[in-house]
Amino acid sequence: MSKTDVSGLSQLGQAVEAPMSPETAVLERVPSNHAGTDFVVRFTAPEFTSLCPMTGQPDFAHIVIDYVPDGWLVESKSLKLYLHSFRNHGAFHEDCTIDIAKRLVDLLSPKWLRIGAYWYPRGGIPIDVFWQTGAPPEAVWLPDQGVQPYRGRG
Repeated sequence: MSKTDVSGLSQLGQAVEAPMSPETAVLERVPSNHAGTDFVVRFTAPEFTSLCPMTGQPDFAHIVIDYVPDGWLVESKSLKLYLHSFRNHGAFHEDCTIDIAKRLVDLLSPKWLRIGAYWYPRGGIPIDVFWQTGAPPEAVWLPDQGVQPYRGRG
């Protein structure tokens, strides 16, 4: 079994303060030991928070990120810290969702990536945001994201 090269990482195994904004957050990657094998990596952040840019009130989402690596994996501690940095960030739901996806695409150059952001209602309207880079590779098993649509109390 091969060992992942973590020599270039600056956060894993270190005490790191939470970044104050997504712009200052450091996202890191490690090489995939399975180049040439298509597989799906899933990250789920069921307690994602950001701030409404108009009111400063917190917004909450359940975010699911799926990607098929092409040489690189996102280092999970850096992703956790990056997602945490949105707690101090004022942006609309759509902007947060697409910014996360595009930052990961820029970092990883994956074969495919999709994000589903299931936002809890504000003003009585839930806003769900979905984006992907294109069609997934043909042979990958792609499970449903497993997040039910918002139904309220009914």
